[in-house]
Amino acid sequence: MHSHELSLGDALKAFLAKSPVKHKLNEVRIQQLWEELMGKAVSKYTDSIQFANGTLIITTHVAPLKQELMFSREKIKQLINEALQEPLVEEVMIR
Repeated sequence: MHSHELSLGDALKAFLAKSPVKHKLNEVRIQQLWEELMGKAVSKYTDSIQFANGTLIITTHVAPLKQELMFSREKIKQLINEALQEPLVEEVMIR
């Protein structure tokens, strides 16, 4: 490969970094990781997970879970950013 050539993987990463599709991809990646990181019980009672502009919004109708998630916001942020291998989540909101 010449010095100015990119591998397909590198070219795809470069394209996605500049693409509006990246936001939606990140949201889908976080949704897919949620059960793996938080467990089946938490995942079962989570109504929705949205990600926009560095903010992860987790919605649940279960009051005890909501309380638990409120206390765990920093840990959730850390777990997701580690799993994604980049610091995408800046804030976690629980609704």
